[in-house]
Amino acid sequence: MNDAIASVADTDTHTVRLPAAACLALCDALPRAPDLDAAMRIVEGVRQSVLGDGLLTINLLATPIAQLSEGNLMLQRAWSSNPAAYPPGGLKRKTLTAWSKCLLGDGQVVVGQGDAELAQAFDDHELITALGWHSVINVPLIDTDGACFATFNALGPRDRWRGDEVLLVRLLATLATPAVKRAAQQATLVSARV
Repeated sequence: MNDAIASVADTDTHTVRLPAAACLALCDALPRAPDLDAAMRIVEGVRQSVLGDGLLTINLLATPIAQLSEGNLMLQRAWSSNPAAYPPGGLKRKTLTAWSKCLLGDGQVVVGQGDAELAQAFDDHELITALGWHSVINVPLIDTDGACFATFNALGPRDRWRGDEVLLVRLLATLATPAVKRAAQQATLVSARV
């Protein structure tokens, strides 16, 4: 997976193009979205209009990142474009792997190209491929302290992502970060009150 990161690092060779309607949705509607669901519907609409069919999920770190080395890190799905297969609220345990260290520990984008890489990184790889997804882009959402607090995950039917597609997903993740951060803070407040 790290080779996939290196292959898209040279941004001078890639151009990201967005239709005017997508730009207007991101510039005008996204900042006014009242909650995470509304924000992510806008982001997912842009993702679909440019990249086509796929799956988009947002996972929040449900435990402190320091627990990653102990194998006790939990992620909780905050949003999903396919709630039947990947319902919001679902939990998944992450152990210390090259993928989790890179994405969650180091805060770097991870690109999984093809079924073999998905099988190495995801316990639910059989469901992923059964749904028709064969590649993933995982983008860490970074807080003001420089730590990963959530992940933005785009899966697609292609075996390989092009560099411009990776850059587009990274841009969408960055634009979604404020809405995800608000949702994470609200979730923390609610769990603190319970």
